[in-house]
Amino acid sequence: MIQRNLRSLALAAFAAPLALALTACGSGGSEDGAAPSGERLEKITPAAGTTWSEQVAKSKDGGYVMGNPEAPIKLVEFASLTCPHCGEFAEKSKTELRKTFVDSGRVSFEFRNYVRDAIDLTAAQLTRCAAPENFFALTEQVFINQEAMFAKAQAAGEAAYTAAMEAPETKRGQAIADLAGLGDFFAARGVSKDQSAACLANAADAQALAKATQDFTTEFGITGTPTFLLNGRKLDVNAWPEIKAALETAGAR
Repeated sequence: MIQRNLRSLALAAFAAPLALALTACGSGGSEDGAAPSGERLEKITPAAGTTWSEQVAKSKDGGYVMGNPEAPIKLVEFASLTCPHCGEFAEKSKTELRKTFVDSGRVSFEFRNYVRDAIDLTAAQLTRCAAPENFFALTEQVFINQEAMFAKAQAAGEAAYTAAMEAPETKRGQAIADLAGLGDFFAARGVSKDQSAACLANAADAQALAKATQDFTTEFGITGTPTFLLNGRKLDVNAWPEIKAALETAGAR
């Protein structure tokens, strides 16, 4: 079935030169990642007329950071846009993470794409096609659209999927986007089809995302998504109630 191949064939075609390893969804974490414990931290006021959650910038590690760049508590998520567990975390955490934690100025939240398959990679490129301040909203919309993406790809049939995967590097992303309905999806959310086409034709960007995933795997020992770092330390939990508790323990309370 094509649904299975979205987790296997895609990887070989996109990232075989980078030796990117396919990982499981929802099994991240570490056995020794206890949350750091600290004193309660005071809130940090942003510039007048702004909120910290409105401030988004690309990080040196290729992720996107929301919030106070000098926040004493730094939460990093490694996530796949085709991972249902990552989508569940986004849905359950988005309001409280922003309003209670990021807007306090005590916590910054960085999202790093951890690409697992071709649709994941294509969607990740498109979330990065707009201005940085749109990244998180677009990412959340992709999570909401997961089932529709896979339904469209499956309806297209395995032959169409194989043909897309065999397209030249500069055309492959567009072929996958067409297969999953991502061109229309992003156009309805402010990323024009011309913008999308230009982003997806950039094979170097696709390779960089795949290479970053390989590097994250090696550096942090990631075995699944979502996986979280809190002030540089990998946590052994990945559900919102547990992440929230870890943030509070670290001083955001």
